[in-house]
Amino acid sequence: MARKAAIVGGGVIGGGWTARFLLNGWDVGVFDPDPQAERKISEVLANARAALPALSDVPMPPEGKLTFHGTIGEAVEGAEYVQESVSERIELKHRVYAQLQQANPGVLIGSSTSGFKATDLQQGSPAPENIIVAHPFNPVYLLPLSEISGSEKNTEATVQKTVQIMKDIGMFPLVIRHEIDAFIGNRFLEAVWREALWMLKDGIATTEEIDEAIRMGFGLRWGQMGLFETYRIAGGEAGMKHFMAQFGPALKWPWTKLMDVPEFNDELVELVSSQSDAQSGMYSIRELERIRDQNLVGFLRSLKDRNWGAGKVLREHDEARAAAFHAEMQKGIDTGPKAAPLVMAQMQVLPGWIDYNGHMTESRYYFANSETVDNFLRLIGAGMDYVAAGQSFYSAETHIRHLGEAKLGDRIRGELQIISADEKRFRSFVRIMKDDECVATIEQVCLHVDMKAGKSSRAAPEVWAKLQAIAEAHASLPLPEGAGRAVGQKR
Repeated sequence: MARKAAIVGGGVIGGGWTARFLLNGWDVGVFDPDPQAERKISEVLANARAALPALSDVPMPPEGKLTFHGTIGEAVEGAEYVQESVSERIELKHRVYAQLQQANPGVLIGSSTSGFKATDLQQGSPAPENIIVAHPFNPVYLLPLSEISGSEKNTEATVQKTVQIMKDIGMFPLVIRHEIDAFIGNRFLEAVWREALWMLKDGIATTEEIDEAIRMGFGLRWGQMGLFETYRIAGGEAGMKHFMAQFGPALKWPWTKLMDVPEFNDELVELVSSQSDAQSGMYSIRELERIRDQNLVGFLRSLKDRNWGAGKVLREHDEARAAAFHAEMQKGIDTGPKAAPLVMAQMQVLPGWIDYNGHMTESRYYFANSETVDNFLRLIGAGMDYVAAGQSFYSAETHIRHLGEAKLGDRIRGELQIISADEKRFRSFVRIMKDDECVATIEQVCLHVDMKAGKSSRAAPEVWAKLQAIAEAHASLPLPEGAGRAVGQKR
């Protein structure tokens, strides 16, 4: 049974939370009195469906069920978690919490507030321990950070439950040590924002020039190393102490106006908005969102390839889901192999997998086969530990047939059948399936090799025992259509 989250407030942030939970397999109930809420959230979901799966190297779970409700009570029914994302008015938030806790006593409520402390949010609540800050960054469905901030009334169990829910949907929960207004991220952003407004008001730079200074320079560094790690490098071989000695005196120089705020008036609003229109007015909001998402996907995937920063969070989320899949496969083998092909890999066609025709490219069919066979080898005990010990199965011959088409976003799976096997080799037949359609088959012979001796050898007894059991179970299966077919041979 799917887990359920309730989303109260379906604006930009609430819509992002809806997408994040829904695409991670949760059912989601939404309450928002805005008559346009369903349309707005559907547009956010369309962007999220195009972007979030592109960050994952294992298929997303089946999408949860999305429902819209006319009351808060209906939305929160059966929910284990609520994300509140209403306007930043404390009295409104208090009314929402009262209705939530009356309808579902004991439910955990996380707030998307940008600045209120948990203590402020909990005032007047009969169960303040169940209200906590879970502050995200836009777009919620792509950026992993969630700032978790509680008060003395929140138990450690409540904090850890919130942390685990955030991890379950692929986020990076950062628990704040002490309550402060605006938390960590917004404190930092506010300082940069104030300084930018002064440079704009004083005619030093336009909105576009300020943005260029960020995205062409330090913004790229911050995205993968943050502030202190970046400055540590700036200190050279002598490190952070040298940096502080060299640049510390600048803290007393009149470089910034952080203690002074420009007057917020119509003139300032017009200055900012007119320059922003000139800079970006040629794009609609949805176009800007898609451009942003595509850029973030590319950046995040690069970090993921290097297992660094936010990319490490993405990789760990993939690995947790893949481990659950492998554990299920192992359970099936431990209870005795069945006379049926083994589903050994689940994948999704990513942007980098397609060619100029919009179809999955040939090399990725080989990759899909490799993923399927590698998981099979892990299943029989011939994984990386086995290789590290000096033994491995080598591909000796491979034949692929293209029978259908897989396109961007398609979910595919690799089903493996053992046609024959002995202690030194096995012959596998892999079907790449898209729903019930076979889009490709890959037939392969793998030889067992003693890597130190550089020649074929018998597999370890425990590996051969598992391989033999599967081969015997598959012996009763009919020979797959196309098995043994040569290139160009008539069907």
